[in-house]
Amino acid sequence: MNKVKVGNFMIGEGEPLALLAGPCVLEGMDRCLLIGHTIKEICQRLGINYVFKASFDKANRSSFHSFRGPGLEKGLEMLRGIKDELGVPVVTDIHETYQAAPAAEVADILQIPAFLCRQTDLLHAAAQTGRVVNVKKGQFLAPEDMRNVVDKLHESGCDQMMLTERGASFGYHNLVVDMRSLPIMRSFGYPVVFDGTHSVQLPGGNGTTSAGNREYVEYLVRAAAGVGIDALFLEVHDNPEEALSDGANMVYLDKLESLLKDALAIHKYVHHQA
Repeated sequence: MNKVKVGNFMIGEGEPLALLAGPCVLEGMDRCLLIGHTIKEICQRLGINYVFKASFDKANRSSFHSFRGPGLEKGLEMLRGIKDELGVPVVTDIHETYQAAPAAEVADILQIPAFLCRQTDLLHAAAQTGRVVNVKKGQFLAPEDMRNVVDKLHESGCDQMMLTERGASFGYHNLVVDMRSLPIMRSFGYPVVFDGTHSVQLPGGNGTTSAGNREYVEYLVRAAAGVGIDALFLEVHDNPEEALSDGANMVYLDKLESLLKDALAIHKYVHHQA
């Protein structure tokens, strides 16, 4: 398996579990630093490699009037400040080709949203930056179809990539996770990530916003760790009821350590790590 280098650590076969986590969207510097510092401390205690996650723009919100974030320029300024303050790598989404180069100046990982995973120009632009590219499998794709995504990135000069499972949609708001997708995508030779919070999302479930079933996150995370993953993606908030995006499926900050302990124990058993 090809491993990817993020900051000063590696993600992939034989490496410690990694966590990509933080609020869905950049809500404010103080709150992001509170969440980030707390997650970093938990990860240090558990021996998990941590990447801070937040989006500068959520371009795929249910409603035109939903909060999207501070935007590219202000958002990257915030992410740079968070990266410097926490001393950890950062990951953020890009939705347009013109965002790739400036985002790569700050972010260690560029993330391609699930809805955009087939967008050839976006994949090419991300690949050209030389950064690690994390592609979320589209809700509409079979896992085998992610081979074409891998090929597009390869042909664009990228050999540092990760593939993320986040559930498949059959309409009527529900997402279903087929755990077979993890070993299928892992067979392509790159690290796989399980998105435990978007997998319990109910897209558009509240009409103009998405709903979610966060009570199932722990079960899916344990199952994914048992199947075999290289990293875990979680959106985390100190008070999800106040979150400006995806609050219904986000993990409570004070519940995170217990969840990670379970995932880590299973991960170590599956990968025969001490």
